[in-house]
Amino acid sequence: MFSKFTSILQHAVEALAPSLPLQEDFVYHWKAITHYYIETSDDKAPVTDTNIPSHLEQMLDILVQEENERESGETGPCMEYLLHHKILETLYTLGKADCPPGMKQQVLTFYTKLLGRIRQPLLPHINVHRPVQKLIRLCGEVLATPTENEEIQFLCIVCAKLKQDPYLVNFFLENKLKAMALQGSASVITEDMIKDHESVTTDTGQPGQPEETPGAAGAEHMENEDELPQQAEELSFSLDELNVTSSPESSTACPNQDYNLVNSLLNLTKSPDGRIAVKACEGLMLLVSLPEPAAAKCLTQSTCLCELLTDRLATLYKALPQSLDPLDIETVEAINWGLDSYSHKEDASAFPGKRALISFLSWFDYCDQLIKEAQKTTAVAMAKAVRERFFIDVMEPQLMQTSEIGILTSTALLHRIVRQVTSEVLLQELVYFILGEQREPETLADINRHPLRHRLIEHCDHISDEISIMTLRMFEHLLQKPNEHILYNLVLRNLEERNYMEYKPPCQEDKDVVENGQIAGAVDLEEDPLFTDLSPDNTLSAQEWLSASPPVSPEHPKNDGKTEVHKIVNSFLCLVPDEAKSSYHVEGTGYDTYLRDAHRQFRDYCVICLRWEWPGSPRSLEKCNLEASFFEGHFLKVLFERMGRILDQPYDVNLQVTSVLSKLSLFPHPHIHEYLLDPYVNLASGCKSLFSVIVRVVGDLMVRIQRIPDFTPKLLLVRKRLLGLEPEGPIIDHMTLLEGVIVLEEFCKELAAIAFVKYHTSATP
Repeated sequence: MFSKFTSILQHAVEALAPSLPLQEDFVYHWKAITHYYIETSDDKAPVTDTNIPSHLEQMLDILVQEENERESGETGPCMEYLLHHKILETLYTLGKADCPPGMKQQVLTFYTKLLGRIRQPLLPHINVHRPVQKLIRLCGEVLATPTENEEIQFLCIVCAKLKQDPYLVNFFLENKLKAMALQGSASVITEDMIKDHESVTTDTGQPGQPEETPGAAGAEHMENEDELPQQAEELSFSLDELNVTSSPESSTACPNQDYNLVNSLLNLTKSPDGRIAVKACEGLMLLVSLPEPAAAKCLTQSTCLCELLTDRLATLYKALPQSLDPLDIETVEAINWGLDSYSHKEDASAFPGKRALISFLSWFDYCDQLIKEAQKTTAVAMAKAVRERFFIDVMEPQLMQTSEIGILTSTALLHRIVRQVTSEVLLQELVYFILGEQREPETLADINRHPLRHRLIEHCDHISDEISIMTLRMFEHLLQKPNEHILYNLVLRNLEERNYMEYKPPCQEDKDVVENGQIAGAVDLEEDPLFTDLSPDNTLSAQEWLSASPPVSPEHPKNDGKTEVHKIVNSFLCLVPDEAKSSYHVEGTGYDTYLRDAHRQFRDYCVICLRWEWPGSPRSLEKCNLEASFFEGHFLKVLFERMGRILDQPYDVNLQVTSVLSKLSLFPHPHIHEYLLDPYVNLASGCKSLFSVIVRVVGDLMVRIQRIPDFTPKLLLVRKRLLGLEPEGPIIDHMTLLEGVIVLEEFCKELAAIAFVKYHTSATP
């Protein structure tokens, strides 16, 4: 109470006294601080019971006022005094010794405000960045300390300054041997070091011995402004008399101490106070984005950053329950790493493991954003670490297990990660983890070359429908990611040679046929036995197509080498026989409903694929190796097998299989278009395409229809129930078959819409 009264009285005296020049006022306040150490007899009294905080605040105000009164960039006498007399070095040592108790907190606050409020660049000065570097080492030594909030504020202001002037980071890359030599040592202020202006600490490892210099003589020097530098000497004497030593450096930090700013922030990310941890993460986000190559190299090679990211990912992943509902994993609210606050009591949709799931997804989001913002070298190193230390070491064993519950949970988590990742570099490593790096055509012999890829594709046809659906959904979202290797690895590498085609060199007769408006070697589907029941209502007239298609022009002649689009569209629309169609009985389910969605989706895919520089037309057959045996690849093989069983599979499985195939069909690559969407392609012997698979399904359907009485009314009833137009009633026989027929009809309409949109877009100037 008495000290507070003294402080109030001092402020009153200062207010009534005539104003001194700024430099005299600044020196007065610094003298007042040093006199405390000379005259005090109680070094255990907390700093808040002294006038030190008030004097430090006054010094800051003077420095700010001085800067405001001068031209931009000009250093005033008060700042010169602070730099020349190494006041920051002295304050650092007082803070390290925490003398009086709480002084470390005051020093951190002074440094933070000084760097934050002074506009001129201070860090380039050796008498600023050197004590700042030393103070950085004191931060994060012990978690949950009273100074933790001040520590993170100080570190973040340093990070912000480095973000403004990235070259300054080179001042904070210490010599490794020097930093390691400093570790575990104590520091005291000595008279000789003050005089030599070299340092304020000695690393003797022993408490300093008191100097026998009377304090009164020092006090006389302090009264003389011309001899103000002697105040530092007196301060050193007083500290020696008090036997002030610093606490030992932390021995738990990463052994490589080159980049202490990063190491201190890494320690504070482990703080039990969530706000401190988030601020530390923000500081790391600023540091990884610095463009300096030396800092990037030091960050990845001489700090524990990569290990901390991956180890915490692994820990949080292993903390998840063994069984989680895939729907919960998919629908848990969007995760933002900086807002990882969750109250189980306030959550109406809580489920077991939600807290752990949010923590894991939140940290993964932080890793993703960190890599996204990082300098390229740093980003690659961090992403590779995530792949090697988390994806391969932790996730792969879970995905490769045989327990169906474990497979389902781990696949659902992988699906969520695929959806959530936004960093291109991390996405690349995720893709290599799932699919491998192979780019040569697949063969049946090496189908298991990348075990995880093989296992995941096999899971698309798993005995468990839940696992099949979840894995298919994962691949569907993977295909929509902006990474060229995904589609190339799964599909394109097997279509490069176009050896799915039977090549016949064109003769004069074929050319004459093409000129007459027909395609050489093509089969007219209207003459096929499967399509003899076509009615005019099932096809679109030439006039309708002419009105929808681009007009004929010199730049776009009628026959430009492509199969005429109306024939392709009608081929898909006419695949399902009349008695197996039900959409024309229900309003709003026509083919045209797919056109808008197909146009939007194709436009989005074109934007994604634009930078991949795909060819606009198929590779010339003369340059293709048509003698090589064709294998569509493991992925398409499984999808075609699933498609071939569409009449015997659950409705949800069929929806997912057709959804993946339609996504593949949307890609604007000429070989994909030819193989998946051109019914008139001449397939080589033993090859199958999407159209040929559907033709076989339709052939099987026409046989089975004959065995089911009242097939069409039952089909219409099932469609209305699926659309919610009819209430659920008695179970209908052959429900799986009827639902499969409905999916097949809708899928054919969707493929027709995609084929039309792709042709229309490519033909438009």
